[in-house]
Amino acid sequence: MDFSISIHMLAFIMGGGFLAGFIDSIAGGGGLISLPVLMATGMPPHFAIGTNKFAATFGAVMSAWQFWRAGKVDKHLMKRILPFSFAGAVIGCILMLCLSAQWLQPIIIASLIGSALFVFSRRHLGSNNTYAGETKKAVLQATATAFFIGLYDGFIGPGTGTFLIVIFAMIGFDFVIAAGNAKVLNLMSNLTSFILLVYWGKVLYVYGIAMAVCILIGAFFGSRMAIRRGSGFVRLIMLTVTAVLIGKLILDYLGIL
Repeated sequence: MDFSISIHMLAFIMGGGFLAGFIDSIAGGGGLISLPVLMATGMPPHFAIGTNKFAATFGAVMSAWQFWRAGKVDKHLMKRILPFSFAGAVIGCILMLCLSAQWLQPIIIASLIGSALFVFSRRHLGSNNTYAGETKKAVLQATATAFFIGLYDGFIGPGTGTFLIVIFAMIGFDFVIAAGNAKVLNLMSNLTSFILLVYWGKVLYVYGIAMAVCILIGAFFGSRMAIRRGSGFVRLIMLTVTAVLIGKLILDYLGIL
């Protein structure tokens, strides 16, 4: 594929990666920043998704390991539903590759807008833990969540972590355990998509590696900023940046820019 490397473009991607890691470490939703950043460079949609998955997987490994090691994950439930996340991610990734770039770009724009609206309409879930254990209803809800969010993550992905946190909070987990469960499932779907997209040659490694490093650095500083300023400040930044980038994508798609 002919997609030349530019220093300015690389710097833009690295800045976006830092911001994505910064935000994702606090409230999830880093893909709402990293994917539109890649798309805004003019990168073809399939390669933007593949490169984004490549970069995001490294951050997902670190986050999932930290939550797992700290005991902030319902390990027994995760072991039961991880295969469904894997299956959903495989199907979603295949569906994504079957669509042409012409159809994929407006779907990505619509999904980004929907994801952003959803993120900022759910602020107060998960304050208390009301999870009643692995009842039939809870396992069914968690299984459906693992499959369908895994499918979405394999297909496009932005907002996956936040969707998972909100749904696990709705099931009854407090915010911390919900986030831990989300990180583990997100890692499974990310890793699955990552392997498939690398195999199919849909990753631009120079940009992917640069973004991955900056995502890790952003996550390091984001966790500290969360302690001092709280998630409201970061949500405001995320909404502003996402709105600007979505606007640029829409203008690009309409041929205005």
